Amino acid sequence: MTVAEQLEDAMNAHDLAAFLACFHDDYRSEQPVHPGRGFGGRDQVEANWSAIFAGVPDFAAELVRVTGREEEWSEWHWTGTRRDGDALDMAGVMICGIRDGRIAWGRLYIEPLEAEPEGIDAAVRRMAGAPPE
Repeated sequence: MTVAEQLEDAMNAHDLAAFLACFHDDYRSEQPVHPGRGFGGRDQVEANWSAIFAGVPDFAAELVRVTGREEEWSEWHWTGTRRDGDALDMAGVMICGIRDGRIAWGRLYIEPLEAEPEGIDAAVRRMAGAPPE
């Protein structure tokens, strides 16, 4: 079983202890798209996921695919309903360094799904700085 599969099981069971067991104490997290969100240590993982499990009681994780051994690349889809009634719908990729069967570092590229999908032509115009049509 991959570490990503262990994470999926722990997330869907809302089993914080099993989830935390997947991480080294000196875990390092980076979110390259959001550089200010980086952190170190399993204590912050616990704080983050305690809040998520409490705030999204029906949180569900789908491991779409995973590959690798010492470096796992996994694609995720997370869903649920927040306590305020709004939907949680996020998808993306995690790249994790595996040491001794646990996650030593991670780079997360998981983002909320677009509520109103933007077509490719509009996205390219926006990226290029062209006015919308």
